[in-house]
Amino acid sequence: MGKSKISQKHFHDEDAARAWFETARWPNGPVCPHCQSVKHYATKKAGRYRCASKDCRKDFTVMTGTVMERSHSPLTHWAYAFTTACDGKKGFAAHQLMRQLGCQYNTAWFLHHRVMEAMRRGGLETPMGGEGKIVEADETYYGKAATLRVSKQRKGRPFTKKGHLWNNRPIVALVERGGDIRTFHVAVADKETVAGIVTKNILKESRLHTDESRLYTGMDQHFSAHETVKHSAKEYVRGDIHTNSAEGFFGIFKRGMRGVYQHCAEKNLHRYLAEYEFRYNTRKISDGERAVLAIKGGEGKRLTYRQPH
Repeated sequence: MGKSKISQKHFHDEDAARAWFETARWPNGPVCPHCQSVKHYATKKAGRYRCASKDCRKDFTVMTGTVMERSHSPLTHWAYAFTTACDGKKGFAAHQLMRQLGCQYNTAWFLHHRVMEAMRRGGLETPMGGEGKIVEADETYYGKAATLRVSKQRKGRPFTKKGHLWNNRPIVALVERGGDIRTFHVAVADKETVAGIVTKNILKESRLHTDESRLYTGMDQHFSAHETVKHSAKEYVRGDIHTNSAEGFFGIFKRGMRGVYQHCAEKNLHRYLAEYEFRYNTRKISDGERAVLAIKGGEGKRLTYRQPH
């Protein structure tokens, strides 16, 4: 049997943790985050390198240019946070980190949110789907917003989704059948907003599957086919037409949020969505490979609540 997670050396030894992060970020050796040069010198301080490019000459570590930059937390704490985030299907709480690491809650909370930021999608993305492929689109609501925001299109009509009046933070999800998911927290889930997300993120050659919601009326003009199931008539599957992949993701997300996190401020909801989205999109690989991807995802991102001077 292999070692248990807590007994692995990089959770207890700072040098082992640094080597673990360097292997994950730089499998072929250190690369300067400032100029991308592979030429460098080792300095007297372990883990600190100096770029050998004559136009750069800057010092850097494995934390430079990542969500970990300027952190005072030891790398052993970062290693535990990244690994725990990638192990649990339904997430991990900052209180759990606080207890396991013996640190203050604000430190654990910041570690947690930086790791979630590393998991967030970044950069330019290609549209989903394609010829012969199916993309599901669905929306849900989670959490109470400070003010009730209702689409102008509703015109006083009653809500059809159970609990929407109280759980009024709209979330839109697009799932490629058997593939990845993309989630979007929007202010109001009206037809204009949802149609913009769907048409921008899905190739027109795709088959679009939705429920009978009016938000998707007219989508047949944008895709090779727009096929629906009628949930109000208790129709959930007809042939290969369904939105069960999106519904399944929403189920995992809501159970995790209620059971692990219990509460999140609306300004942070997109990070929690990014965490669940990341784990869903990497569900076919091992926990160790997922942790490496999360570390790589932290490159080029900073999460500061007070801008450095």
